[in-house]
Amino acid sequence: MKHITLSLALLIACLQMAAQPYWNINTRIMPLRVPVGERPEFLDLNNDGRQDAVKSYIRGDIPILWLDEDGNMKAGDIEGDVVNDCLLVDRDKDGIYDLIVKHADQTGNGVADVQLVIDYPHCGKDGWINFMYVFDDDGDGVFNYIDWNAMELWCWEKNGISDFYTDYSGNSTFLKTHRKPDVMEDLRYQWENPFIFYDYDGDGLSEMAVRFCDGSFPKESAQAAGYDLWQHQGWMHWFSMGIDMDNDNAPGNDFDFDMTLCYRGDKAVNYSDCVHPLRGMRGLPEADKFFPDPRYRLLTELIYPDRNQAFKVGFSGNWARAFFVWDEDDDCGRWERVELYDNMDAFKMGAGQGGLDNNPQADVTGDRGEWDMDFSGGGDIYIGRFDGRVHLYGAERGVWRIDQNTQYYQGFNRTWQNTAPGNCATVEYTDENGNGFLDCIKYDLNGDHEYEITVSLLELGLDDTCSVLDVSKMKYKDYTRLFKRVSGGMWARAQDARKVARVLGVETYWYSKLLTGGSARKKYHDGWWFQFYVYKDLEQRYIAAGDTEALQRLTRAYYSGDWKSLI
Repeated sequence: MKHITLSLALLIACLQMAAQPYWNINTRIMPLRVPVGERPEFLDLNNDGRQDAVKSYIRGDIPILWLDEDGNMKAGDIEGDVVNDCLLVDRDKDGIYDLIVKHADQTGNGVADVQLVIDYPHCGKDGWINFMYVFDDDGDGVFNYIDWNAMELWCWEKNGISDFYTDYSGNSTFLKTHRKPDVMEDLRYQWENPFIFYDYDGDGLSEMAVRFCDGSFPKESAQAAGYDLWQHQGWMHWFSMGIDMDNDNAPGNDFDFDMTLCYRGDKAVNYSDCVHPLRGMRGLPEADKFFPDPRYRLLTELIYPDRNQAFKVGFSGNWARAFFVWDEDDDCGRWERVELYDNMDAFKMGAGQGGLDNNPQADVTGDRGEWDMDFSGGGDIYIGRFDGRVHLYGAERGVWRIDQNTQYYQGFNRTWQNTAPGNCATVEYTDENGNGFLDCIKYDLNGDHEYEITVSLLELGLDDTCSVLDVSKMKYKDYTRLFKRVSGGMWARAQDARKVARVLGVETYWYSKLLTGGSARKKYHDGWWFQFYVYKDLEQRYIAAGDTEALQRLTRAYYSGDWKSLI
């Protein structure tokens, strides 16, 4: 390696350009780009007489190194380009570059379409690491977001509720793991492998997100070679789909996934034949010495199911369990999915407390989770006769924590600010006859963690079976049609309940707000609640009168959706 000698005029111009500290350091303005380096040193790594690297300093004394990976750096350039070049940052000033940002042009059109960021723990210590590829599938030029004040990858930084700076909107794909590359034997595999976002209507937003996770399994040969025992070997253990059922995402409401289906199982499906070329990673061999682990620079392929293979791979798996969640309070603002409830205690609240929201990214209240722990339902869904809602076929159990007015928001956004309720109304569902359809509903309306009401569809003599929808054959338009059907059905049942209330002398003036209509989601939400209020008012009347026959008729009508039978 040698330093490049520049002409006096060029040297003076370069020094003048880099003499002033970059303007956006320690301001209150978002640092969207790496600061321009100061005190540049022009390097010729392969001794061919031309500049192929430049070392400089940002924020006063933090070393950075730009590597020219495509041979187009000119003498005196104080930065590389973001087409194929690589940026290295020594945040701790310890001689080890611990933040690596690499762009690559896969198609040869002169524009980067993949970005790799490796964000090592500071000072070489063990800790959180990001090893992440982002593929710009829709060509909008958006990749990952690095906060250049903290000099860390901040994948979750956003404008408003969910306008994320990292490219989770539109058509995009990322691969990610939280392990150091040097402990991984095969860098062609990742943990989240991949996350895929689908923009079906071309509005630049995402209507679906698909997530695959590769499980780590023991591999003694890898351990013998000096890597970790646990390695990715091309086996998926997670496949999930987050779906905007009513396609109501829009600027200001950029992510609004309403339903998630998730299938899990160890070594459920092997995807090692999903091989994709990776171009533009290799740079000058003389620069390998600057990397903690330069092996990624030798990669010519990655292995993952792409957006065209995803559903075929996902639905071919030998899954063991199915998880379902519906965002009943419609407040999900995460970028990948409605976060799943765990099949745990219905009443315990808080991250790591053993309840439904044991996952710190789950909504503390407001979601409805259902679980098929033996995959007997094959991950399919149905519309329940008893409530007109979408349910998971084969689920043995389900729980809805009611957040009627969306007061308590999705955990990742707000419950870490201690805004969680102490309790809430809770509804639990079970399948007592084991036929795959929920048939028993229990209510804790006063939040005392005791179910005071139990309703058995079987004891009412109601048929609990429903038509099952094969999810593997559904396209996005089928999900939006399904929600229109569900919302329309809920609203029609509410209108029937209104007619019955008028005939039976129930005053519905108090519930007028629930009858104003509007969006599909509002008809779905308000239609259910209007029916519930009318039902409870009539129930109280018949209980007070001791009219068990009328009460029986009412209960059967409500849980069958046949309000008209009452008149």
